[in-house]
Amino acid sequence: MRKKDSAWNIEDSAGVYGIRDWGNGYFDISNKGEVVVNLRDGKKTKPVSLADIVRGMRERGTQLPVLIRFGDLLRWRIEELNEGFATAINEAKYRGVYRGVYPIKVNQQQEVIEEVTRYGKKYHYGLEAGSKPELIAALAYMQDPEAYIVCNGYKDEEFIDLALHAQQMGLRVILVLEMPSELDLILKRSKKLDVKPMLGVRIRLSSESAGHWSSSGGDQSVFGLNISQVMAAVDTLRDADMLDCLQMLHYHQGSQIPSIRAIRNAAMEAARVYVGLVQEGAKMGILDLGGGLAISYDGLKSSDASSADYGMKEYCADVVEAIGIVTDEAGVEHPDIISESGRAIVAYYSVLVMNILDVNRFETSGIEKLPKKSPPLLRHFFELRERIKNNGDNLTGEYLQEIYNDAVYYRDKVRSEFNTGKLTLRQRSIGEEFYWEVLTWVARQVKDGGFNAEQMERLSAVSTDIYYGNFSVFQSLPDFWAINQLFPAMPIHRLKEEPTRLVVLSDITCDCDGKMDKFIHSREIKSSLPLHDIKVEDEYMLGIFLVGAYQETLGDLHNLLGDTNVVSVKLENGRLKYVRELEGDTVAEVLDYVEYDPKELIRRFRTLAEEAVVKKRITPKERHHIMEAYEEGMRGYTYFES
Repeated sequence: MRKKDSAWNIEDSAGVYGIRDWGNGYFDISNKGEVVVNLRDGKKTKPVSLADIVRGMRERGTQLPVLIRFGDLLRWRIEELNEGFATAINEAKYRGVYRGVYPIKVNQQQEVIEEVTRYGKKYHYGLEAGSKPELIAALAYMQDPEAYIVCNGYKDEEFIDLALHAQQMGLRVILVLEMPSELDLILKRSKKLDVKPMLGVRIRLSSESAGHWSSSGGDQSVFGLNISQVMAAVDTLRDADMLDCLQMLHYHQGSQIPSIRAIRNAAMEAARVYVGLVQEGAKMGILDLGGGLAISYDGLKSSDASSADYGMKEYCADVVEAIGIVTDEAGVEHPDIISESGRAIVAYYSVLVMNILDVNRFETSGIEKLPKKSPPLLRHFFELRERIKNNGDNLTGEYLQEIYNDAVYYRDKVRSEFNTGKLTLRQRSIGEEFYWEVLTWVARQVKDGGFNAEQMERLSAVSTDIYYGNFSVFQSLPDFWAINQLFPAMPIHRLKEEPTRLVVLSDITCDCDGKMDKFIHSREIKSSLPLHDIKVEDEYMLGIFLVGAYQETLGDLHNLLGDTNVVSVKLENGRLKYVRELEGDTVAEVLDYVEYDPKELIRRFRTLAEEAVVKKRITPKERHHIMEAYEEGMRGYTYFES
């Protein structure tokens, strides 16, 4: 990490943090050493400092942590997807059109749905709803008669009736058969309402997928019909003289498919099923690819779960070509194409910015001499420490392993003798300090080889600091905790300075899982992140990027840490504008979520305080101040307030 021949600069920081690999052109580093996001101002694009955004936000009274949303990035992603398909369709002389839908479940926030429908209007970009509440939201915001609303998931009578009523009003609402039993209910309700439904059928493909969500597709998927069930549905529709209602074939591989080969194979298999349904007499006309379009969280462009070995243009070109080849061979008209790309649309949209509250690292107290009457074990340990202090430059190579082994032996012996009562607590503390001093020295000398995995893990631990961030992994980054999803993390300022500390990030929950210890930097995945040395009194800010997909929706209330503050920004006439500021959850709100009554809590605490007055533990005036503090705490932000 350290440069020997020249001063550190922003190019070095860009290389360490990989911002130009995963940033996709939306994020970069300015000459001032601050992370910038590229925003539109009319027809021009201008880099805006994230640190400046936070400074302006602070001046307006908003506390960290904060989720910053960039509508421009959402618009660019919608444009890139739709223009990518338009180009692929034109170049392949494909005779269908593309009509994408955004799956609401990926980020259901009202602002997201509002902006998706606004920016997607010129492309007739629709919505996918997987539940009744999502359909209700979709019907309020999607009023384009040329766009699709695709209805997936389990469906009861109310869900089906709502979809059929929307169809009556002129919207293109497609009810997708996810389970065999749904068809009879849909036919029953459509007959009662006298509406001929637009139907799709979800098929379980046999093509192998990849990534965290590969089980969403294939033979073991919990949703979708197998081939025999699809044919039974065709026969039922034919018998009811409603086979012309079947207009769409749908499949879903998973949320993040890192391999373009898997995507292409699935598209070809689905196209063959589509051709078969046309040959059975179904009207068809639409092939829905589902989700799966991946983004590269690590920037490495690989087929690992947090990456993608392809880009959006290649995705569009490959699926168009695959579908075209199969349908041309069968002499079947090219279907219109729908994709349910959610992650690729909204992941870049949001950045979580936090401040560092505290630092924990090993710092020796510098014991110069042993206390009198120290036992022989401590004297031997002290002599080992003194040997490396006085002759450290001459004790490299073959001596490193010996010194390491001695330190581990003495440390274990110290703990053993403490546990049997032979050493005092203070004597154990001295021995532990010698151990960390020796291992810190060894860690600085080791370059490669000679140490096994367990030994290297110990050495790594002594050179890694813990930085305590003002955030909750469980609330803001649940996929990191649940499925080891990588998210790019880096300082948003001081990037002209060399990062000299290796760090694990801990959140402010009291849970050992509330930490980030897996990072992408220097084009590798590592267990620590290079950060700058800081003083607690100086504000040091980190950004966690690509958190727009799923994280807001999946976050929980671990330790009752609620939603963060949210700020949306844009450029207007060359000036930064804060267009929407949403306050994060208060303590009272999160308590209410888990069925506490804030008024009852205040009443109970007031009773306790009054009892303390009666027993003369506090004065009435002190009770007043204590109650003020309690009630102020109820109104406060659930995160650390500076």
